[in-house]
Amino acid sequence: MNDGDRTRHWPAIEARHGQPVAHWLRLLAEREDRRYPDQIAYLREEHGFSQAHANAIVMFARGSATARRFATLDDYLADQHPTGASTVRRMFEGLQERHPGTTVTLAWNHPFLTMD
Repeated sequence: MNDGDRTRHWPAIEARHGQPVAHWLRLLAEREDRRYPDQIAYLREEHGFSQAHANAIVMFARGSATARRFATLDDYLADQHPTGASTVRRMFEGLQERHPGTTVTLAWNHPFLTMD
């Protein structure tokens, strides 16, 4: 399950790049005045990071320990326009009635209907 925890990438980053995460965080601290795309480009172009690993390190260095923004459908719909939120809620309820055994799951910060 993807809980959004950016640190789940740490073992793979350390194995691939041969340095502890603290090393990469120190390098980014030296570049903390740079924009996000510049920090990502630095890790990708100068050190061969993948986009996912560069993003995990950069966002963590910027204070974001998780990519997860919503825990429930209600959380997701809280900031939506009331009409749209009501429509989405009815759609999920209707689909769940037609397809028993399905559950609403949040992945990539969007609701999905899943089965097993």
